[in-house]
Amino acid sequence: MTSDPALADEPAVISLLIVDDHPVVRDGLRGMFESADGFAVLGEASNGVEAVDLTARLDPDVVLMDLRMPGGNGVDAIKELTRRGARSRVLVLTTYDTDSDTLPAIEAGATGYLLKDAPREELFTAVRAAADGRTVLSPAVASRLVTAVRSPSAPAGEPLSAREREVLALVAKGTSNKEIARVLFISEATVKTHLTHVYGKLGVKDRAAAVAVAYDRKILG
Repeated sequence: MTSDPALADEPAVISLLIVDDHPVVRDGLRGMFESADGFAVLGEASNGVEAVDLTARLDPDVVLMDLRMPGGNGVDAIKELTRRGARSRVLVLTTYDTDSDTLPAIEAGATGYLLKDAPREELFTAVRAAADGRTVLSPAVASRLVTAVRSPSAPAGEPLSAREREVLALVAKGTSNKEIARVLFISEATVKTHLTHVYGKLGVKDRAAAVAVAYDRKILG
């Protein structure tokens, strides 16, 4: 049986769950994504508790998550989804870019963080990147993250080894530890050891912060 090449080249549709406590915002985002090719909105939630429940039932590729919502905030929802091992990637979409909002969301397990004033095409690109598991940070948020995870007066620290740079480059592409192990022909335990050394040398605590600092120090890019 032969397959249709045209169909094989068609990009997969990315399914979404929209989480925001403002109905007007949810309506606007739904209309935006439903009018564009390659996206399907599976549902909407008005708070973090609903978001966790709907994510479990609908299994979207990407959850667009607001942060400050009555009845259940976004950070708590992200933590719970991470704890449950949810497949869905969480892309924070909010008006807040303060350290008290940015860092907890990234540490909780958000794949990316975007501000609501982002242009339409930037939002589409960010959702596609998040669906692929790639870290997405708006410039303002990336700058705050870098400032928060390192002291301006601190030395750069011990340089990364060639293998550590390879691991970090794959992390920047959103590659899982299992895939990194496969690509580099090493064990997952070795990957975790390399990441622990990377975090220590860069003075960070997680993957997103490591990537942000690495780009800032020109280790990547």
